[in-house]
Amino acid sequence: MDVKPIIAHHIVFCTYGFWLPNDPRGSWSEHVFSVALQPFGDATKVNTKHSRAHDSHDHRKRIDAKKRLMFSPMRFNGQQALAVAHAFEDVVAGIQLPVYACSIMPDHVHLVFQRHERDTAMIVRHLRGKATMMLNERNLHPFENQHTPWAKGFWDVFLHDENEIRRAIHYVNQNPVKDGFKPQHWRFITPYQ
Repeated sequence: MDVKPIIAHHIVFCTYGFWLPNDPRGSWSEHVFSVALQPFGDATKVNTKHSRAHDSHDHRKRIDAKKRLMFSPMRFNGQQALAVAHAFEDVVAGIQLPVYACSIMPDHVHLVFQRHERDTAMIVRHLRGKATMMLNERNLHPFENQHTPWAKGFWDVFLHDENEIRRAIHYVNQNPVKDGFKPQHWRFITPYQ
């Protein structure tokens, strides 16, 4: 069986408190390290690649767990999202990363970008780190730099061909619209040919 090479990535990373390790819909976590969250059950490890966001679940349990977090769940306002976008623009230009789509939602980020010589985890760390610095510089850091605005980890969906890339771009571009926000148009986007 031929294995197709990875030519692009659809990356998703979340803000603090968005998706807990014991979320009733499942998670990719294997442990619940937070003592405050342990009463809400063990980690709900799943191996699926598709979104579980719309799975039926116990909403009250999820909300009650979020109330036990050390900080309130992070939700970007418009100014904060713009600061994050400016940080991403700096990183993209600095490492010459072709980004085909990006949506910065209140509690998570989607990016579709071309495979790069740098490790994907390093790129994500760089994006999040620069965004946190930008939030600090503009006095927009929600936790006054006492805690990161980002959750640990990220999802990386490998894209192997043009159709997969186009589907991911469409999904990412529609993400704000389906949640009632305006379409997003960032200067650092490279049109996919």
